[in-house]
Amino acid sequence: MLPDLLLPMRYPAKRIRTILAFAAWIALTLSVAPAIAEVAAKVTWQMTTEYPENNISGIGLTTFASRVSERTHGFVTVANAFDNRLKINSGEMPRAALDGRIAGGDAFAGALSGVDPVLGLSTLPFLVQSVELARATNLRARPLYEKALAARGLKLLYLTIWPATGLWSEYALQGADDLPKLNLRTYDANSSAVMRAAGADAQFLPMDAALAGLKEHRLNAFLTSGDGGAGRKLWDFLPHFTAINYAMPVSIAFVRSDAFAELSEPVQREVLAAAAETEQSQFALLAHRTAENYARMRDNGVRIAEAAPQSLLAALRRAATTTVATWETQAGADAAAIVEWARQQ
Repeated sequence: MLPDLLLPMRYPAKRIRTILAFAAWIALTLSVAPAIAEVAAKVTWQMTTEYPENNISGIGLTTFASRVSERTHGFVTVANAFDNRLKINSGEMPRAALDGRIAGGDAFAGALSGVDPVLGLSTLPFLVQSVELARATNLRARPLYEKALAARGLKLLYLTIWPATGLWSEYALQGADDLPKLNLRTYDANSSAVMRAAGADAQFLPMDAALAGLKEHRLNAFLTSGDGGAGRKLWDFLPHFTAINYAMPVSIAFVRSDAFAELSEPVQREVLAAAAETEQSQFALLAHRTAENYARMRDNGVRIAEAAPQSLLAALRRAATTTVATWETQAGADAAAIVEWARQQ
């Protein structure tokens, strides 16, 4: 094309038109090339959660997908799978990401403690008793979470703080004497150890397996929040909820490190900004989330004991002592220092 454009240059009358045509050709080439490159480089991240879309974990992924699409102008798309549609529970998500089955997901942190004990910090019993302290504690712990995930080829995107954990049960709990009567689903190894030390028959089960056990009447109690229980309609089997304020655990949204590294630096910045906005939005949900959950639970016949029996709480606190001490030894000095700081608040 270039020689054809230059030939007329010997004729002055055609020179201006030729220059303009050549400039237009260059402009068109430069404008189209980035568009072609953008189309070729667009990426889709498959992300998952084992919780329903209306659960706080599902809301987080929905928000993140929207913010990422908006901030990157559709350059990065997040395809979400909710309610364990991909049959990948929280504890399996890191391996599934590294195997390429997913780019990442939102995983309940307690289930990740097998990856690194520090990831179970937020599920330690009776450590935090307020939203503000939960946020401050996780802010201090975040660098440890990031380091633990990075060592396994994963990049932390954002945290979601859950409403306080309580006990869903088949019958009302009157005190510590009821603990040995519980066939209880817990949400991580530490909570299983605590509940067994308190006398319950407790086992850590992924949500799908736990629901199957409930339907088969092998379980008569669940350790989970109002949010987790309401999302799964536990009231169909467990019409009582005792607000023991066991913990305010987090779930952790992450993506495979190499998938993030493949993005250009400007796009990476927009993805991280979307993640930060999602984390802030998730935290804002907590202001009214417990009240909304309780209202929904009561509408479905759940009887809520907001003041847990003192003997029950005392028994659980005593049972937690050894488990927390063991965790501190496993998680290391930096993690133990955060726990000690939280205790002093």
